[in-house]
Amino acid sequence: MSTSPPPDLVIRPLGEAALCCAVDAPIALEHQQRIWQLGAGLAQTEGVLGLTPGMNNLTLSFDPLHTDGDALAESARALWSKPLRRQQAGRLVEIPVRYDGPDLADVAAHCGLTPDEVVRRHAAAEYIVYFIGFQPGFAYLGGLDESLQTPRRAEPRTAVPAGSVGIGGAQTGIYPLATPGGWQLIGRTALPLFDPQAEPPTLLAPGDRLRFVAEP
Repeated sequence: MSTSPPPDLVIRPLGEAALCCAVDAPIALEHQQRIWQLGAGLAQTEGVLGLTPGMNNLTLSFDPLHTDGDALAESARALWSKPLRRQQAGRLVEIPVRYDGPDLADVAAHCGLTPDEVVRRHAAAEYIVYFIGFQPGFAYLGGLDESLQTPRRAEPRTAVPAGSVGIGGAQTGIYPLATPGGWQLIGRTALPLFDPQAEPPTLLAPGDRLRFVAEP
């Protein structure tokens, strides 16, 4: 459990029936854990209809007939001021990856490493799912080795295959569905991350731990 004071929480209205609760950079696991804790507390608040965690922020929608933004903002600030509780470790999910992506050599050159060393470092880390966004099942992960940070492509691809594993700046992630995208593609997994017929439909959830397993 953290004893450090929480960072300042900025709350802004989004129209007449939503609020965005946010903290400034840097991106940090403790900040994200506080976001999760805030969401869990607000989920029990009358009038709240939906909660969407993002990176360093939480968006909540509410029913104006049962509550109002000022009251919810007051509740959010009270919850935010509470100490951060000890977080239970999330599920450990292993993602098999064939590291043969079209940008692997470019990432290696940018980082001053061999492709094999990029693969070793990428698969050696344990990542944490900060939130799900961009497309159904796309997990924003914390934990990328700083030595692997690589800028996004100057020209995004018009089509990235589903299952592609990429690096974009200080983050790594997996494209659950075919989509345009600008991340550097270093591999691909056949494991489905989104199935609309499943319950839940997404393989990963905020707080889950993730490891990439290199396939031969």
